[in-house]
Amino acid sequence: MDTDSSPHHDASPGKGLLVVDDHELLRLGLRTLVQSHAQANAQAVQVFEARSLQEALTIFGENAAAIQLVLLDLHLPDAHGLSGVEAFMAEFPEAHVAVLSGVSDPGLQREALALGARAYLTKSGDLAEVVRYITASHVIRIPHTAHQDTMAHDPEDDTGTPASAATSATSGRTVRTASGEWIPITARQAQVLDWILTGWSNRQIADHANLSEGTVKNHVSTLLLLLGARSRAQLISQLR
Repeated sequence: MDTDSSPHHDASPGKGLLVVDDHELLRLGLRTLVQSHAQANAQAVQVFEARSLQEALTIFGENAAAIQLVLLDLHLPDAHGLSGVEAFMAEFPEAHVAVLSGVSDPGLQREALALGARAYLTKSGDLAEVVRYITASHVIRIPHTAHQDTMAHDPEDDTGTPASAATSATSGRTVRTASGEWIPITARQAQVLDWILTGWSNRQIADHANLSEGTVKNHVSTLLLLLGARSRAQLISQLR
């Protein structure tokens, strides 16, 4: 179980999230995004993680009262296709389960919803849709005015490209994903992104920001997932 180890003293207790996926990078990206958004809104959100269906069933059984939403991948080491959804809903019919899938298949979506899943989310290259659904499920409660401020992106210049990446990172900003959608990133993610675009290595960023190289690597991995880039080079090309 991964939790925010140093929540704000006035943080509102939030419901937790269970991410069921055997890909560590995706779990890391979602955990980092959810907890950073929660901290920005003075909340502490628990993020539980499972690599298999059996592990997910055990974790949910022990922590059901603390889990608001389950994100369930369709392809796990011990479950393939809709068998995982069917097994989870059979054991916990009241659970709020959203399917994570690598393919957009209307037929599969209908079947998943018929089995009791609340939503069918595709891992289409970025996590924007998934993050929106997590927020809509009230795992993180964002005040109306704060949400409006977060979603108001920087204006574009005459060339059709986003305003300069040098825009103040002290309050975060929004950036464009590979699919052309604008999404918010945190202040620290904005700083790391600027340094990536400058051409700095993880070591250079770590030294400059007084962070560990592992922390920088986590930020870079999250940015790649969030913005739909498969590599650092693609990310730089995409945003320049």
